[in-house]
Amino acid sequence: MSELLVWTTSARSVRPEPWAFHLFGLVTPIVIIISLLEGSFWMMTGTVLVLGLYPLLDILLSERQSPAPSADDGRPYEAILMIHALAIPVLVAVLLWRAHLDGPTMWMGWGIFSAGIVGGASGIITAHELGHRRPGSFKWMVGRFTMFMVNYSHFTIEHNYNHHKDVALPSDAASAPASRGLWLHIAMTVPWQFISAVKVDFSKRSIWGNRVLRGLLLQILAIIALGMLLSWWLALVWVLFGATAVILLEYVNYIRHYGLRRKDDERQTEMHSWQSEARWSRWTLLELTRHPAHHMKASLPYWQLQPCEGVPTLPTGYYGCFWPCTIPPLWKRWMRSRIPESMRQT
Repeated sequence: MSELLVWTTSARSVRPEPWAFHLFGLVTPIVIIISLLEGSFWMMTGTVLVLGLYPLLDILLSERQSPAPSADDGRPYEAILMIHALAIPVLVAVLLWRAHLDGPTMWMGWGIFSAGIVGGASGIITAHELGHRRPGSFKWMVGRFTMFMVNYSHFTIEHNYNHHKDVALPSDAASAPASRGLWLHIAMTVPWQFISAVKVDFSKRSIWGNRVLRGLLLQILAIIALGMLLSWWLALVWVLFGATAVILLEYVNYIRHYGLRRKDDERQTEMHSWQSEARWSRWTLLELTRHPAHHMKASLPYWQLQPCEGVPTLPTGYYGCFWPCTIPPLWKRWMRSRIPESMRQT
């Protein structure tokens, strides 16, 4: 396997990047939890921050020209990861409390959307990382619980069993061909991934034997319980919060594999995922932008990932790609020349 991870002598001679930069990722959940506690127009803060300021920071902070090696001590990185996970149940509790006080208002709509951004950025990204830890371990279970909190429990099974195996093939629900726009992709991929995940345990015909169907049943029961014990308005808030987080997840899935295809008999390589070294996306999204390295060795913790050489590279970080991506004709034109020539007609 041709792995081009930058563990060269020259890279090792570079001083490791301080772990404290990854604390910037905690700004988003902290700010949005505080905005929900304040209520009113403050609940717009998260949306303005992540979709307004962060794309600018992606561009202004640019990329590091000489990738730094990982620090020897992973404990600070692991602590940051667990703080992100802890933030999600706190966020959901505060969101439901605010929704109970305010009811269905315009500002509450902004609050739900802002909270959903944290559900995607702090929640699902953290759960993705923890979902690759040893099955049954404490951190793996924390990841599973986090996915439950955003109403997307089957993601870990689909991602680990199907996506990592089939990435860049037409059979992979998360890999979009260059002809497909973002909105069509989201409409297709959500039900497709669920069905694909169900098939992992297809031989287990009972609902309780199939992990995905069992998870769906528990999710539905939890929503019904919330509606009956507290209010159906709060149940709806929880569903909308999760839906926002899932849309952001599938937006990220879309851009990190967009247009990169391989033939059925072609081996997966680091060329089948997009990479970005944009500092702000790296620091705040747990190195998710070093996606080719993740696909080459999924068990490697995020703080040990290093960029690959010569791989497809996004024009900027994930935040900077957000607005162009929402306009499919603009996105396709922007990305056309970046797709490797050998993949453009497949």
